[in-house]
Amino acid sequence: MREPNYTVDLDRERRQGLPEVVYGPGKTDVEIARIVELLLQNNSGPVLVTRVSADTAAVVGDAVPGSTYDTVGRVLAWRSAAPGAFTLGVVTAGTADGPVASEAAAVASAIGLSVTEIRDVGVAGIHRIMARVDEIRALDAVVVVAGMEGALASVVGGLVASPVIAVPTSTGYGAALDGVTALLAMMTSCAAGVTVVNIDSGFGAAMAAFRLAQSYTRTKAVE
Repeated sequence: MREPNYTVDLDRERRQGLPEVVYGPGKTDVEIARIVELLLQNNSGPVLVTRVSADTAAVVGDAVPGSTYDTVGRVLAWRSAAPGAFTLGVVTAGTADGPVASEAAAVASAIGLSVTEIRDVGVAGIHRIMARVDEIRALDAVVVVAGMEGALASVVGGLVASPVIAVPTSTGYGAALDGVTALLAMMTSCAAGVTVVNIDSGFGAAMAAFRLAQSYTRTKAVE
C-alpha cells in the first residue's frame, strides 16, 4: 500500500492534552485508517474521527480494531476516556438539531467530559426549558444547539452563570439562510459572554468545553 502524502500532528497531545482529531470528509478510507494508526501509536489519549459515514466507519473499524461508532453524531473513536469530573450539558432546541448535538455529545464523552443531554426545549414552548433550569444551572458548562432564529442560546445565557457555548445549526426555512441567521443572532446576543462556534459545529463546541475543562482541572489541582 502506497503511503499517503500527509504530515500528522503527533505532538498535539503534549501541547493541548488531546491528540489531533481527524476530520473525515475529503479523506479516503485508507488515509483515515493510516492516520488513526499513527495517532494510536504515538499518543496515549483518545483518537477520534468526525463526520464519517457508516460505510467508512465499518471499513476503518475493520482495518484498525477497537473502535466505537456513534451513528447519529458520526463520530468514530478509539480509547474513549472515562467520564471525568467536569459536567457538560448539551441542550437542543428541536429534534432537527439532534445530529449536531449528537456530534457534540459524542466528542465530549469520548474525550472524558461527563455529558448530560437535554433535548427539545426550544423557545416555542418556553415552559420546556424553564422546567430544566435547576438541572442546567448545576452543570459546569452548557452547549446550546439551535437553528431557526437561534434564540435558545440567549435564553439559556440569561438563566445560568456557567459558560454557554452556542452552536447555530442550518435548520430552518429560507430566511434562516442555512444557519447564518442563527449564527448572527447568537453573536449579537444580549446575554453577555455567550461563546459562539461555527454553523453545525458540534465538534467545535465540544472542543471549547474541553479547553474549559482543562482550565478547571488545573485550578482544582492548585487548590
